[in-house]
Amino acid sequence: MPIRIQSDLPAKAELEEENIFVMDESRALSQDFRELRIVILNLMPIKQDTELQLLRALSNTPLQIDITFLQMETHVSKNTSASHLKKFYETFSDIKHKKFDGMIITGAPVEKLDFEEVNYWKELTEVMEWSKTHVTSNLYICWGAQAGLYYHYGVKKVMLDKKLSGVYKQHVMNRKEPLVRGFDDVFMAPHSRYTEACREDIMGNPNLKVLAESKEAGIYIVIGDEGKNIFVMGHPEYDRMTLDGEYKRDYGKGIDPDIPVNYYPDDDCNRKPNLSWRSHANNLYTNWLNYYVYQVTPYILEEDTIE
Repeated sequence: MPIRIQSDLPAKAELEEENIFVMDESRALSQDFRELRIVILNLMPIKQDTELQLLRALSNTPLQIDITFLQMETHVSKNTSASHLKKFYETFSDIKHKKFDGMIITGAPVEKLDFEEVNYWKELTEVMEWSKTHVTSNLYICWGAQAGLYYHYGVKKVMLDKKLSGVYKQHVMNRKEPLVRGFDDVFMAPHSRYTEACREDIMGNPNLKVLAESKEAGIYIVIGDEGKNIFVMGHPEYDRMTLDGEYKRDYGKGIDPDIPVNYYPDDDCNRKPNLSWRSHANNLYTNWLNYYVYQVTPYILEEDTIE
């Protein structure tokens, strides 16, 4: 699938090196069919890494996608240059008059804070409220999933005894849902978090349905309101070395973290980690784009009138 991005986005060169078809603006303008418009609210600290991971994950479908990266106006990023954000990112004020086929809200390293203590929480709730009328389907990842479940459905966040880090077995719970079409009965997925969404709140809400879960890592995929909102508790977009970088960063800070589960061969952090989740991650994003975005979204996305 061709992904339409700005021609000078740093991730473009690496994607092309991986033989992923990336289309810049000039070529996209010559196409006579409508691409899907996807906005990615990137809350991760090192935004370039997440850009590359998500663009790679979205590249496995014949659909053409026009990507818009979104940042919070009420938060100053400490790990991504202001010049990169100014050049490649929009703000909510820039795009709130537009409509999109899909939106992805990423995780963020703010799990230990109450939602209302996060300095951009008010703006994030405005984005989530706006999405009810301006986005066909929303995909929330990790902390973003916890935030979305809390805002839309009142699901509480629960602190874990220690950080959950590793690649865990997930079990498909409802095979009839298109989101898990093509999944094996058991598949692997990365997790990296200190908190989880309250299982009791999820199971007790008639608008929520659990599609996959793990005995060790808990609920993994939840679908809300027939696919308007989809919540993924882990990080299917992670690259092979992402957990390695997090583990060694924490170790360097003296946190004394546990070795990520089911990740390093023989739990030896000096060996190359196993990549055991990529095929199901690709399937997840492809199914979301096909069944919950492309098959549902209107052909014409009318924009609101700017007052």
